[in-house]
Amino acid sequence: MILQISIETLPVERKSYKIQIATGGWIRGYRNAVVRISISAYLLTCIVKGEYILDLYFLGTGGGVPSKERNVTSIALRMLAERGAIWLFDCGEATQQQILRTPIKLSKVEKIFITHLHGDHIFGLPGLMASRSFQEDESPLAIYGPEGIRSFVETALSVSGTHLRYPYEIVEVDSEGTVMEDEHVTVRAAKLEHGISSFGYRVAEHDRQGALDAERLKAEGVPPGPLYRRLKDGEVVELDDGRVIHGSDYIGPTKPGQKVAVLGDTRPCEAVVDLAAGVDVLVHEATFMEEDREKAHRYYHSTTLDAAKKARTAGADALILTHISSRYQGEETNFLKEARSVFPNTFLAKDFWSFEV
Repeated sequence: MILQISIETLPVERKSYKIQIATGGWIRGYRNAVVRISISAYLLTCIVKGEYILDLYFLGTGGGVPSKERNVTSIALRMLAERGAIWLFDCGEATQQQILRTPIKLSKVEKIFITHLHGDHIFGLPGLMASRSFQEDESPLAIYGPEGIRSFVETALSVSGTHLRYPYEIVEVDSEGTVMEDEHVTVRAAKLEHGISSFGYRVAEHDRQGALDAERLKAEGVPPGPLYRRLKDGEVVELDDGRVIHGSDYIGPTKPGQKVAVLGDTRPCEAVVDLAAGVDVLVHEATFMEEDREKAHRYYHSTTLDAAKKARTAGADALILTHISSRYQGEETNFLKEARSVFPNTFLAKDFWSFEV
């Protein structure tokens, strides 16, 4: 069965695509069968581009309290193509309700990173954990957050008599540095400047091996097949005609891993630059516009220009503003104008908006 897709661009507002595959063969007794499948826009993009894609999906982009346009904070980092998983950053009230309107599945949520313990960042966590269990999902869940997150979660579950079907682990982040690492990615935390303990997280993929030059191999008379996998793994292979070829000679340049920084609430501080140094995208709060700089400082928050200046200093490729105060409804154009005057590649997040890293 061959799936051939030729799509230049995919609208991000489409949640899924219907694909028809003509098999030209037999499937369970049906000759020349036609198979129709549904595939998410995210995974279809991965197939078309032939590469692994990180994708940020904004579930809540408001600051402090929900509004008609913006729910309180939660961001999904979709890593489905390689890990088959989704990570959440913060889980404000009604996050699970927001998820119902998206392609995201609770069963795919593998890790949740909490930046700080203000209610607009954590009040949705116990309910989401309970609903994940009601779906009879038994895959483990890991939660990372400042000291106190364990007490909050365990108290909420205990008082409500909630029993989870799956194992969960809570890791309290009490110092800066690496909070988790595996064969694919490293997550590092740094303390920000807020009224209570607040952290930012830097997610850095490890560099990936370059692509196998299949066209060159074909041109040199090496037929496709299992041999290509061995060459991709760097093996030295002897061909039927006696030639000896080295897999490493056919591997392209190493692909640098993608890097994302997601911050909690903060005043401008040097930790922002450290976390965001050279990232593909920095997600930074912009609770206030520049005209309200005094209020931003008083309440330990940042302005549009604060975020833009830090992105520029850090050498980030892109900046996404979020955690927008409800007082600024209808002023999106002014938000972007202020930030882009300092950092042109700035975007303003809104609920249910996604960004390909």
